[in-house]
Amino acid sequence: MAFDLLVKNGTLPDGQKADIAISDGRIDAVDVGITADAAEVIDATGRLVTAPFVDAHFHMDATQSYGTPRVNRSGTLLEGIALWGDLKQVQTRDDIIARALDYCRQAVGKGILAIRSHVDVTDANFRTVDALLEVRDLVRDVLDLQLVAFPQDGWYRAEGAEASVVRALDAGVDVVGGIPHFERTMADGTAAVRAACELAAERGLMVDLHCDESDDPLSRHIETLAAETIRCGLQGRTTGSHLTSMHSMDNYYVAKLLPLIAEAQVSAIPNPLINITLQGRMDSYPKRRGMTRVPELLAAGVTVAFGQDCVRDPWYPLGSGDMLDVAHMGLHVAHMTAPDDMRVAFGMVTEKPAQIMGIDFGLEPGKRGSLVVLDASDPIDALRLRPARLTVVSNGRVVSRTEPAKTDLSVAF
Repeated sequence: MAFDLLVKNGTLPDGQKADIAISDGRIDAVDVGITADAAEVIDATGRLVTAPFVDAHFHMDATQSYGTPRVNRSGTLLEGIALWGDLKQVQTRDDIIARALDYCRQAVGKGILAIRSHVDVTDANFRTVDALLEVRDLVRDVLDLQLVAFPQDGWYRAEGAEASVVRALDAGVDVVGGIPHFERTMADGTAAVRAACELAAERGLMVDLHCDESDDPLSRHIETLAAETIRCGLQGRTTGSHLTSMHSMDNYYVAKLLPLIAEAQVSAIPNPLINITLQGRMDSYPKRRGMTRVPELLAAGVTVAFGQDCVRDPWYPLGSGDMLDVAHMGLHVAHMTAPDDMRVAFGMVTEKPAQIMGIDFGLEPGKRGSLVVLDASDPIDALRLRPARLTVVSNGRVVSRTEPAKTDLSVAF
């Protein structure tokens, strides 16, 4: 039997050595010493071979727009939202497409082969949705781009936003979104969560809400999301993104909340780089950093993934499109520095976000033939060094190659 692609001598994330054979875009075999012929052979020479990196929370309509029309001087979430409102008035459809495609190329080079991007549906001209639907089509052979109908200015707060969510879904957007903590009242936020879940249940879709992205410990829409998930029969199909208010909540309340989230099978996506940057801006000292309670969510059995969220946009001036940077920061802030915890953090930017998005990535026979060869020996080494992605394979095809870095220190001492 001849394969399309054979990756030899790889080290899998669990430490096992294996060859991986791919045909017709699917993994055929994972075994030691595969000897069959292949159209292309890649020798991993003992390096780490992993499932692709996945970013389950991003804003591609805003990416790489930093400084237009001006920078975020306060560094706050609210000024970022106001800046995005101004940017929506001046950006063009072609500009959104160009920035998004440029970012997608960077992401693929970093081994990211799936992205869930929230797309603002409250743009009156619908440019953001139209542009990202086109980008999704342009990249689909290499990169899975899953789009969330996101009413940035509020489901009820922005006039016509609910109808815009429906319009976006009718146009082919994949997931129902929302931002309940940005509604004018707590009651409106609760109603927005309920409406989003009912719409998703009616259409058989997933839900991903920006939920409680606030320092306010009384912002508790995640509780409503979990309850509505159960009521609407959406278990395993809903996600609470950010959840930063949980950082400040009373411990007794959280002890009640965590089992409810787990029972509802609501996933969580904290975004370490952005959460610790935007939160705590109104504090003096001690200054809260805002990332949600990751170890506690994991201990409760909740599926948790880390997201990138932003790269050079109204909310964040930095970002590299590297999910290892995200996990590296996440494990620091979450105090996940034990060896087993760091391996869990690696899974939170590979297998867990793929699971949340419903994408069949993995290094088992029958899974999609997508993988990454890194210039590292194991997941902890990868997190420590954030090394080059030597080879990126998407659906059985090599889509990116990077030469290993070499430094000549012979003249140093």
